Amino acid sequence: MHKIESLTEINRTGYGNAVKLAELSLEKIERLAKLNLNTAKSALVGGAKNATAMAGVKDVSSLLALNVEVTAAGVETILGYSRGVYGIGSEGQAAFSALAEDALAAYAKGVSAWVAHAGKNAPAGSEAALNVLETTLAATTAAFDQFSRATKEVVSFADAAARAAAANAASMAKTATSYSKAA
Repeated sequence: MHKIESLTEINRTGYGNAVKLAELSLEKIERLAKLNLNTAKSALVGGAKNATAMAGVKDVSSLLALNVEVTAAGVETILGYSRGVYGIGSEGQAAFSALAEDALAAYAKGVSAWVAHAGKNAPAGSEAALNVLETTLAATTAAFDQFSRATKEVVSFADAAARAAAANAASMAKTATSYSKAA
């Protein structure tokens, strides 16, 4: 009887995790769609503004200044969009990782409980098989923990690199804008 209840609980937990995964995925897709729509609207408005400004250019120096201004604005738009996409991706990755960690912990706990219960009701001479199961479960849990820590370190490093690159690009855009205004 305990065997069926344990499997039912594992299936119920798996179904709940699948629903959570679907909800997280849809939320991130919705946010990305909104970001894309807002970026497209902004690009359309900016393009019309730039076309109007280009039509009003009277000399070469005004054209060059406008070109630098439009380029700097484009870089800022790209940086903003990239930050938005990166933020959505980072949040999604963190949420998916947390869900996976929780699911594995619950699964490991359920399997451990099942192994413990099976050990109590196992026939004589099956201790070696139960020890193998317990050892395998412990090794799998330890491997997942190590993989999880390594993944978090890689994500942290990638996050720091992306933030540094964005700061560098923003600094370069500001420098280009101030250079064009000085010229």
